[in-house]
Amino acid sequence: MTEHSSRNPFTHLNDQGAARMVDVTEKPATVRRAVAEAVVRVSDELADAIRADNVKKGNVLEIARLAGIQGAKHTSLLIPLCHPLPIDAVRVELTLEKSTVTIHAEVKTTWKTGVEMEALTAVTTAALTIIDTGKAIDKGIVIERIRLLSKTGGKSGDYLAPSL
Repeated sequence: MTEHSSRNPFTHLNDQGAARMVDVTEKPATVRRAVAEAVVRVSDELADAIRADNVKKGNVLEIARLAGIQGAKHTSLLIPLCHPLPIDAVRVELTLEKSTVTIHAEVKTTWKTGVEMEALTAVTTAALTIIDTGKAIDKGIVIERIRLLSKTGGKSGDYLAPSL
């Protein structure tokens, strides 16, 4: 099978233009870490219900935390060209302030590819879970922002997002 060549600058396409997963067989395993963030806007009514732990589906922030962890672990099942990889740690933190839930996820591994997609999937899954658990109270929940905050390790080096 033809792999990436000098006449094909795209890492995830073969020389015929078909999508493929990058071959990482020869890459060394190194420590990788990524942190992502999502910001979710909820109504005052839902925010009050979350604070009072008075949402019918249960504790919104804890359910979302678990969903974020599950999301990180299942990223390669959702994103076609993402490698399955051994995740060493996932930490998901949710903070409710006024009518905003801020979600941070940190994912770590010692492997051949980075965990940026896992961290982004963690915060996205947690954000969607806030919508699922809160929609009976607030049909207008908005995911305002999802972004990579930082990453370390790997050939491309470290990344730190600019402040907003």
